[in-house]
Amino acid sequence: MLFESHCHLTDRRFDADRVETIERAHAAGVGAIVSIASSVADAERVAELTRAHRQVWGTAGVHPHEAARAGPDDVRRVGELLNASSRLVAVGETGLDYHYDFCPRDRQRDLFRAHARLAAETGLPLVVHSRSADDDTRALIDEFRGAARGVLHCFTGGMRLLEEALDAGWHISFTGLVTFRNFDGQEALRAVPSDRLMIETDSPYLAPVPHRGRRNEPAWVARVRDGVADVRGESPEEVERYTARNALRFFGLQPAQAEGRVEHSSAAQ
Repeated sequence: MLFESHCHLTDRRFDADRVETIERAHAAGVGAIVSIASSVADAERVAELTRAHRQVWGTAGVHPHEAARAGPDDVRRVGELLNASSRLVAVGETGLDYHYDFCPRDRQRDLFRAHARLAAETGLPLVVHSRSADDDTRALIDEFRGAARGVLHCFTGGMRLLEEALDAGWHISFTGLVTFRNFDGQEALRAVPSDRLMIETDSPYLAPVPHRGRRNEPAWVARVRDGVADVRGESPEEVERYTARNALRFFGLQPAQAEGRVEHSSAAQ
């Protein structure tokens, strides 16, 4: 079973064929999809989507790009949404983005901390975006060491950030970037233990080769699997097996008896 651990199915680019996109993913062997929220309003849409599609799970959180627009009650509302639905299985997407700097950095850090506190309170994992912010991301991971666990999604950071995250017990996730000719993260990809690695599309962004330049979609997580296998010198079947196992454990899910389904578990680690 393939596990698509990070995509944005509520993005408007899926408005015309969202159901068909989910069906294509299922036909491609994707047994579970986690659709990531970027704002409170988006989290509400994600929650609705998870109720309509048993293959889809979700998160609630405020992306750093949205941090400047976040109101004082947004984190409280995120917590309420998480408490109201067992199908929302993580806090986020949160984090730091110093590449685009759409929001003052101190505001990004404050919002990251608020999400991390929420993760610590609920026991749910954090989904973290970090771009050009390695030092501050490292500091925040260390600040919440032992209290909140998480994943650095679409990893493009340096080895010091990777080592900090792994030492704190975090997971690392890679996208279709691994299939790009100019991908320079081979050392990091090879360094992640097989019990901490996950794969994702981050669709509709970052379509993998040979689909580069098109709208990405969850079915193409198979291309990410193949790219990871190639870099790590492993078989696609092995990568598919352990990345799905890791994602199930990370999000607190377990395989259901019916093929291609997962169920919520209270035994998340």
